[in-house]
Amino acid sequence: MKWTDTQRIAEELYDKYPDIDPLTVRFTDLHQWVCELEDFQDDPARSGEKILEAIQMAWIAEMD
Repeated sequence: MKWTDTQRIAEELYDKYPDIDPLTVRFTDLHQWVCELEDFQDDPARSGEKILEAIQMAWIAEMD
């Protein structure tokens, strides 16, 4: 997975942290959690606020 795979990342986060409300997650924690995903293979420095926000929004949509 790469940073651009926001939907897949959101699905993985939803599966790994089912009881977490994505709106309560700080972007620093979200960044770390994404980098720790088993299939994640992108440069951690390539992420930014827009990417993390897109992941967060996709994670919220996944909960619905």
